[in-house]
Amino acid sequence: MATRPPLVSQTRDPGDAKEDDYPMIAQDVPIVCVGGSAGGQDAYQRLLQNLPSDLGAAIVIVNHLRTVSTHLHEILPHHTDMPVELITEGLDIQPNRVFIIPSQRDLHVLKGEFRLKPISKPRGWPDVITVFLCSLTEHWHGKLVAVIVSGYDGDGADALCAIRDVGGTTIAQLPASAGQPDMPDSAIASGCVDFILAPEQIADQIIKIIRPTHAD
Repeated sequence: MATRPPLVSQTRDPGDAKEDDYPMIAQDVPIVCVGGSAGGQDAYQRLLQNLPSDLGAAIVIVNHLRTVSTHLHEILPHHTDMPVELITEGLDIQPNRVFIIPSQRDLHVLKGEFRLKPISKPRGWPDVITVFLCSLTEHWHGKLVAVIVSGYDGDGADALCAIRDVGGTTIAQLPASAGQPDMPDSAIASGCVDFILAPEQIADQIIKIIRPTHAD
């Protein structure tokens, strides 16, 4: 992975303090962001079923929600041995866990923690995946993998080139394997997708990226 240049914060913390007031702490926990929407649950399940519980990365599922409450933190524990948590403000980012974005929130990272803000686009198609991926490019130094799976609209596509620019890897679900191919199609159309794969193959590729010395 390419060495990243020093990061300069451009946004502000939910509190009154400026983010620039905090020292930038290098983070070495890999993060795998999996963004999806309609049909995404099937992809999440198939992906998690094929990832080892000791992968060594934090899996963050950013479902393209606006007002509908998620139940993924109740459903997905049946498909993985990793702990599955609904993200709360200030939750530490740890490896070998699956984290789920709550509804009606934008998700950011800062100082090794998740930060939640009111959703910035309350009407129309939300851009929660794009918002989170952009935050990762600004505030995270560990390996990054961005995965776009089944869903409507094109959330996430606008951030994929930025993920690659900081040395990350981008993956889109093979549209033919997606219940709703709009989101993978938009990702592919960005021109910044490294791999186009079915969910089980995505899991294999993530293992190769995160644990190259353990891959077959």
